Amino acid sequence: MSAEERVTHEIDLVAAWSALAMPRIIEEKMLRLIRQGRIAKWFSGYGQEAIAVGVALALEERDYIVPTHRNLGVWTTRKVPLRPLFCQLMGRAGGYTKGRDRTFHFGLPQERIVGMISHVGAMLPVACGLGFAAQYRDEDCVTAVFVGDGASREGDFHEAMNLAACWKLPVIFVLENNGYGLSTPTSEAMAVEHLADAAAGYGMAGERVDGNDFMEVYRSVTAAARLARTGGGPTLLEMKTFRVRGHEEASGVKYVPPELIEEWMSRDPVERFRAAMLEEEIMSREQIEAVRKRLEAEVDDAAEFALAQPLVESSPEAEKRDVFAPATAKAADPGKDASEIRFIDAVTDGLRLAMQKDVDVVLFGQDIAEYGGVFKVTAGFLDEFGRDRVRNTPIIESGAIGAAMGMALCGLKPVVEMQYADFITCGFNQVVNNLATTHYRWGQPLNVTIRAPYGGHIGAGPFHSQCVEAWFTSVPGLKVVVPGTPHDAKGLLIAAIEDPNPVLFFEHKFLYRSLKGMVPDGHYSTEIGRARIIRVGTDATIVTYGLGVQWALAAAEMQASQGREIEIVDLRTLAPWDRATVIDSVKKTGRALVLHEAPLTGGFGGEIAATIAEETFQYLDAPPVRVAGEDLPIPFSPNLESEIFSARARFGEALERLLTY
Repeated sequence: MSAEERVTHEIDLVAAWSALAMPRIIEEKMLRLIRQGRIAKWFSGYGQEAIAVGVALALEERDYIVPTHRNLGVWTTRKVPLRPLFCQLMGRAGGYTKGRDRTFHFGLPQERIVGMISHVGAMLPVACGLGFAAQYRDEDCVTAVFVGDGASREGDFHEAMNLAACWKLPVIFVLENNGYGLSTPTSEAMAVEHLADAAAGYGMAGERVDGNDFMEVYRSVTAAARLARTGGGPTLLEMKTFRVRGHEEASGVKYVPPELIEEWMSRDPVERFRAAMLEEEIMSREQIEAVRKRLEAEVDDAAEFALAQPLVESSPEAEKRDVFAPATAKAADPGKDASEIRFIDAVTDGLRLAMQKDVDVVLFGQDIAEYGGVFKVTAGFLDEFGRDRVRNTPIIESGAIGAAMGMALCGLKPVVEMQYADFITCGFNQVVNNLATTHYRWGQPLNVTIRAPYGGHIGAGPFHSQCVEAWFTSVPGLKVVVPGTPHDAKGLLIAAIEDPNPVLFFEHKFLYRSLKGMVPDGHYSTEIGRARIIRVGTDATIVTYGLGVQWALAAAEMQASQGREIEIVDLRTLAPWDRATVIDSVKKTGRALVLHEAPLTGGFGGEIAATIAEETFQYLDAPPVRVAGEDLPIPFSPNLESEIFSARARFGEALERLLTY
């Protein structure tokens, strides 16, 4: 490193040596503990320390870093306290996730670090959301996100790169090309040698970097950050490095040619930097050794402290309590004035009022801006709220949902529109493994609302008509809302946008323009998780939601003409669902029918019916009945859907059978 380099980058090289040595000393300690049988697992970043430390030192404290499991140097360079960090690494009491997740699967917002999940590549779109939040608030903040060469083939990598380039987001993609996925050589997983060449395909800057040269890493990240801060958009930095140890220690390295390990060991980043410090006479051998001894003492203290801590203890109540962030906002009473409007207009009104009330509410999705969305829910929003708050995305369901998470981490309240609920499959991982688990794992609220037009009876066939709510009701940490009336569509949507948890908000497409109802004017919210008895009766209870509400009301009117009074419970929320209201109703009537549009097998009605059977058996005058769609893909032909697939075709006969049992 030349004197000119040192001046240019204004780096304290003595401090840099200490920062670079710290993760190496921790690596050595963890490897000793494994050999001693005191710990069982460790994901090593041995030989890759220059990248994590170089990135962390090149960025400002206000900048976000999104590391993976080999980037220990990010945490130590940001001065994360070692004792709780080691408790976290070893799964002991006092760690950052209360024993709920491993190693670096957590975030420290105060240190501007957001950790990973095991689904490699998933955090890349999250980094785009962090970058968007900085851009939206005009903050001088950059996000650096790490990814391995293996994960660079994931769809999230490409979706995130494209989104960052399109929106000129201040994001640095740090691609650690360390030669292997788990055991598959990079050369067998992709047909190109230099992964940085991908940058040109997205219209962003790209550079190949010697990831084992600390100063080159520092220089490249400094330049990329400068470009991002001045509006130049993202950069892809391919850090050429090598994993000289196994994917994790139990894996070993038998699949790696020994000569390849020897070659890269000769280019060890810590030793290279140490030699340069001695050659340039910046530090003496004695000074270097003194730093090492001090760091070894700190590491030994933290490791032994953590090993002496007990395993994490808890209770079912405590664990369940942390699944959701507390929702502080209460349901707001509607005003006295009301208008009769369509279901779709109620959704639009709720969305507009939420945006008028809070500038942190932002909308994005496919074709939602000028076009107003395929169902025109957001027509006119671009003119009213501007492009900063109403943005079209590319066709990137996973990328859009992941970006929403990043925005929510920064305090925004993103609302993402899935063009059709069916398409959420492309973003399934982000919903169930990233959004839904985060608060339980490390206590971070995520105010994300996903609007999903769903359901059939519009002749749209198998890929635009599905009722997919049951895919998500078994996912702890995710709220699932399904309004069945215009009144609830507005009130529940406002409540969802104000809720500090991820909410899946299903809007039935058939109801959009076919159903009208009285809806209070102005801003109000309806409590999530509370069912509503929409018709009082004594002879049987129908439990339903969504389009089933209208079917149930029509059937109840018909039964009333025969002297039978049917009680209808509109669940409105499926997760968490209002068991108490359902149980109380069935205890009163003694008969229960559960109705939904989705297919029978695996449908949410099975959960409701099982609960009714367990909780009200002694009150029942007949077995609970389930009425649902046939176990078929939804056919395109309207008569096939209505006469064969649809629950409505079997509903009347099933209700009669229940009442006459």
